Amino acid sequence: MKNLKVIFAIFYLISLFSCNNGTAQDTTVVVPPAAKLSNEKIQVAILLDASNSMDGLIEQAKSRLWNIINTLTTLKYEGKEPGIEIALYMYGNDGLSVSTNFIRQVTPFTSDLDLISEKLFAITTNGGSEYCGAVIEQAVKKLDWGRERNNMKLIYIAGNEPFTQGSISYKEAISEAVSKDIYINTIHCGSCLEGEKGSWKDGADRGKGKYFCINSNEKVLYVVTPYDEQINNCNVRLNKTYIYYGSSGYSSFTNQSAQDMNAVSISTANATERVVSKSKSVYNNMSWDLVDKISADSTYIKNIDVKTLPKEYQNLNKEQLQDEIDKKTKERDDIQKEISQLSKKRMDYIASQTKTSNTQDDFGNAVNTSIMEVAKIKGYKVIGN
Repeated sequence: MKNLKVIFAIFYLISLFSCNNGTAQDTTVVVPPAAKLSNEKIQVAILLDASNSMDGLIEQAKSRLWNIINTLTTLKYEGKEPGIEIALYMYGNDGLSVSTNFIRQVTPFTSDLDLISEKLFAITTNGGSEYCGAVIEQAVKKLDWGRERNNMKLIYIAGNEPFTQGSISYKEAISEAVSKDIYINTIHCGSCLEGEKGSWKDGADRGKGKYFCINSNEKVLYVVTPYDEQINNCNVRLNKTYIYYGSSGYSSFTNQSAQDMNAVSISTANATERVVSKSKSVYNNMSWDLVDKISADSTYIKNIDVKTLPKEYQNLNKEQLQDEIDKKTKERDDIQKEISQLSKKRMDYIASQTKTSNTQDDFGNAVNTSIMEVAKIKGYKVIGN
């Protein structure tokens, strides 16, 4: 099993986020920060406009989530893999409370990638009172930002209304972000000129980040490769290596499959990107998967509550259970290596097919482009696919 350097929160309480008929219920997701084993950390806060006109933006975010994660996993700091944490906010949805400036923290910083996917796919749009300054201020003040100099801290705010709306000044909010070494990147869903007039470019300039303008209603384009089917077939075998445990084990185990299906619902290519993410150390489920847990803490098997395990494991003694875990560990390692090899071939194929084509301006490409630019500034280097 590859050396796992990202340790996830042990337990989290999930309050179901939903928007019924366009009305957002006032719920909160509580996720303890990921355990810190090293100073290297990349934190990405995504702030999405969820007003009526932003259905296309939400779809692009869903379509590019795993591609963005795979971009982040190529980065190393002095040869070390950084921890990766993602937070998600929605704003501009009139189904939210006016007392919160129509803003909700969907998730705080978390390394639970299935949780991020689950909550992203639950977002629906409604109404429109978009206060960019307010949502930036909340993200800057309420999220648990790292304090080490080698931390890479990014905010992405996407929307289409003027950046100046609301009672909270975006200039002051961004000034505080910059004081914490947080880079503000703005993604205007509309023409570049309109975005400049609406102060979206000024927001990025003040935040030391990048300004992008995209057509949020355009469908994300994918390159179909000869390796997609093989990679997705690997996922079927990969999922069989997970052994759930604990009070939330079964629900998290089933959520893994649910997020597989969410990825498939977008496209085969998007599902492939998710499988590639699942082959990497960033995709760690020690809070509910016994294989990941024992890999991090071999002594835990002494205290396992066998009643929370799948039925086929409940009557095994500790030695037999350890044998099963060792077997699953070996199987998973082999499958992940196979996916990694196929992924490299896939990326080479995509590169060969897109040499002469123009890069599409969409949410994902905007995020990936700025990630690479900030990475250079912060001393991170691209190593591997």
